[in-house]
Amino acid sequence: MPLPPSPLVVAMGDPAGVGPEIVAKAWDARSERALPPFVAVGDPRAVERVWRGPVAIVRDLNEALTVFDRALPVLAITNADEITPGVPDIEGARCALASLETAAGLAQSGAARALVTAPVSKAQLYAIGFTHPGQTEFVAERCGVSADNAVMMLVGPTLRVVPITTHIALAQVPGSLSVDLVLAKARAAVRGLRKNFGLAQPRLAFAGLNPHAGEGGALGREEIDILEPAIALLQAEGIDAVGPLAADTMFHPRARERYDAAMCCYHDQALVPLKTLHFDEGVNFTLGLPIVRTSPDHGTAFPIAGRDAANPGAMIAAIAMAHAAAERRFAAALNA
Repeated sequence: MPLPPSPLVVAMGDPAGVGPEIVAKAWDARSERALPPFVAVGDPRAVERVWRGPVAIVRDLNEALTVFDRALPVLAITNADEITPGVPDIEGARCALASLETAAGLAQSGAARALVTAPVSKAQLYAIGFTHPGQTEFVAERCGVSADNAVMMLVGPTLRVVPITTHIALAQVPGSLSVDLVLAKARAAVRGLRKNFGLAQPRLAFAGLNPHAGEGGALGREEIDILEPAIALLQAEGIDAVGPLAADTMFHPRARERYDAAMCCYHDQALVPLKTLHFDEGVNFTLGLPIVRTSPDHGTAFPIAGRDAANPGAMIAAIAMAHAAAERRFAAALNA
């Protein structure tokens, strides 16, 4: 049974970035890519600066459904100042935050079936007092979920990766890893893969922190002291977990066939292979939330904003993935 009629909400991100452009281009591709109805949340002027297509300012989500076939519906957040693509400012950051808060609230209330977030500038948000590491942690807080239980999974057509630590300095990674952290991220990944991707018995492969997965302790003990005990506990729980494996041999095609998600020790260990393989299709999927939330796995791209150069592939994939996950959750709830 399909979901009851309700659109996805897409927070347009920083109005000076590529968010408005890729949202508009996703609407352009709605028929070709069989995208579900969605409504953009943000300053409609940001779309008009970068796109000549039809825009309809709507007052609510029901109105968005009625106009979606003929125009991009925008729920207006108009507190941005003069918008210049590629030139971020404080008022644009305030608009981005208001858009995110409004869109997250609509998803949390159930009025929207899922939340998709376009890129924001963390530097600009921090300048207006934003205290969260990123949008993921902000949405988790609004949903009443601890940031530790909100897990970032990056998804492409042939690879899923979970960074066990995220936006911290590389020098801080060894001291931040712990058996408890590895267990929490792995359990959340398994639950998320079951709930959102329909995998009954997800297979996890763990990357070692050190070269050659520590070479038996010769190149570091994090594998012996942290990863191996955590993997043994997961296996005792019935979770299909292997590793720690040498990270440099985990991402070739034959290796990727052996697991459903790669658990990586730090940000770039996860994101470098994902973006190398699927730069224009990568999706950030937040696991552990009561709502579905996705985001294109790229930044604001200020240098190309307003030049009609932004590829909407990741935004299209984020919308499609959010819709599929929401339908899967709805079907599971009906059958429960």
